[in-house]
Amino acid sequence: MSEKHNIAQDTLDEVNVSEESCIQADNEESTQDSQEFEQLETSEHLLEQKIKDLQDQYLRTHADFENVKKRLEKEKAQALEYANQNILKDLLPIIDTLDKALESANALPSGDKIAEGLNLTLGNFSKVLSKYGVEAISTENGFDPNLHEAIMQVKDEQKEDGTIHQVLQKGYKYKERTLRPAMVSIVKN
Repeated sequence: MSEKHNIAQDTLDEVNVSEESCIQADNEESTQDSQEFEQLETSEHLLEQKIKDLQDQYLRTHADFENVKKRLEKEKAQALEYANQNILKDLLPIIDTLDKALESANALPSGDKIAEGLNLTLGNFSKVLSKYGVEAISTENGFDPNLHEAIMQVKDEQKEDGTIHQVLQKGYKYKERTLRPAMVSIVKN
C-alpha cells in the first residue's frame, strides 16, 4: 500500500506542479494580455488625438480657403466695378480743353455761337460721365485734402484761413474714388 500511496502522492504532486504551472502560465498570459490591452488603449488614444488634430487642421484650412475665396470675389467685383476708371480718367483733359475753349469763346465779341456749341458739347459730356458715375468734386464745402490739392496760398482778408479761394482745375470722382483731385488755391492770412 505504501507503493500505491507513493505513486498516488507522486501523481498528486505532478498534478499540483502542473496546476501551478498552468496558474503561473495563466498569470503570465493575463499579464501579457493586460500589457497588450494597455498598449492598444494607448495606441487608440494616440489615434483619436491624431484624428482630432487632422480635423482641426482641416477646419482651419477650409476656413482659410473660404476667406481667400471671399476676398478674391470682392476684389473681382471691385475690379469689374471700376474697370472704366482709366478710360474715364483719360477723358478729363478733353473736358478741361473744352472748358478753356468755352472761356475763350465767351471772351470773344462774336463767340456766342461757338460758346453755345461748346456748352452743348460739355453738357453731353457731363451727361455721359454722370451715367457712368463720374461727377465733379464740389469746392463749396471748403477744403478737403482727400478731394482737393492745394497748390497755392493766397492772402484774402475777406475769407477765413484754409478756405478755397479759386479752383484752378476741376476735380472728379468716379463712384466713391477720386479720379483726379481738384487743384485749388487756399486762403492763408
